[in-house]
Amino acid sequence: MITASALQAGTKQRILDTAEHLFACEGYRGTSLRAITGKAGVNLAAVNYHFGSKRALLEEVIKRRMGPLNQVRRKRLEEIRARSLTEGKRPDIRAVLTAFIEPTILFRESERGAGDFITFIGRSFADPDDTVRTVFHRVINPMVQLLFRTVSEALPNQPKDIIFWRLHFTIGALFHTMHIYGAMKPAFMSMTTYIDARSLVNLIIPYVTAGMKA
Repeated sequence: MITASALQAGTKQRILDTAEHLFACEGYRGTSLRAITGKAGVNLAAVNYHFGSKRALLEEVIKRRMGPLNQVRRKRLEEIRARSLTEGKRPDIRAVLTAFIEPTILFRESERGAGDFITFIGRSFADPDDTVRTVFHRVINPMVQLLFRTVSEALPNQPKDIIFWRLHFTIGALFHTMHIYGAMKPAFMSMTTYIDARSLVNLIIPYVTAGMKA
């Protein structure tokens, strides 16, 4: 027998999945609550009950993906910091960048809907409306702060402002790479061949490591 709580959980999941897909296809501003409820097969009252508003729904779409991903990245970075402290050595910059980048790229292939989420976040960075970016930055900021501290420990002779900007270059390259990887067009395919996520990790890590150390 299906309980009422199970039905509610299923409805909430369906709304999140639908919103994520439509945000990826049409953008946040281009997606109305009516479109979400229509495709999800629910009424507006269900959205209001589970989320309260479109912006609150947006926050839940972002948090449900970024929460688990940030846990993986945080665990790996903290392990690197703890190991370097035990060994009396500074963290290895390549290991630090790998701890952040590898889970991010592999995330696209980790579960159903992850590709939609990456497409959605990727397109939001070119959107004049900064609503999605504002929410995303708030969710990811603690992780970026940890990354900054760990990179600073790995490269103690680099000025902090240089590390700041090079990390932004690195994260920008990562987002652009994931966006292109998830939406390869025929024009690109004439210049390259398809590679899997693991091979992509192996390409980008030496590139950004060299940039951070330059």
